[in-house]
Amino acid sequence: MILLDTDHLSVFRFAEHPRAIALGDRLRSSSEGPYAATVISFEEQVRGWLAEIGRARKPSAQVLAYEELARTAEFFRVWQIVRFDVRAVEVFARLRRECRRVGARDLKIAAIALVNNGLLLSANLRDFRQVPDLRVENWLS
Repeated sequence: MILLDTDHLSVFRFAEHPRAIALGDRLRSSSEGPYAATVISFEEQVRGWLAEIGRARKPSAQVLAYEELARTAEFFRVWQIVRFDVRAVEVFARLRRECRRVGARDLKIAAIALVNNGLLLSANLRDFRQVPDLRVENWLS
């Protein structure tokens, strides 16, 4: 299984862009199995647009943010979403003790990848390479 971090997923928001086409071709030709997003990446996207809605003082200023929130829901509808389950919680707890300089959401994504024996695609190699036994690659560079 291949899991896409938010930075790799975001490329597909612009489906006709050459980066999206190249990444899509590479995913489809990979022998690593099916590809998916994590519920954590969904959370990150939704939180961002909810924060934007909250910052807007006037309802008219919220229109664009609500539109993007709806587009985010539509975007994720076509993706398999891998859950943060009980097994991932156990791995996450261990990683929190071992990887103190890596953020909680990144450790949750790493835990999901580890329990699913997945290859994580992320441009954030600096942080994810601190996670023991995590297979991580950047397919955007």
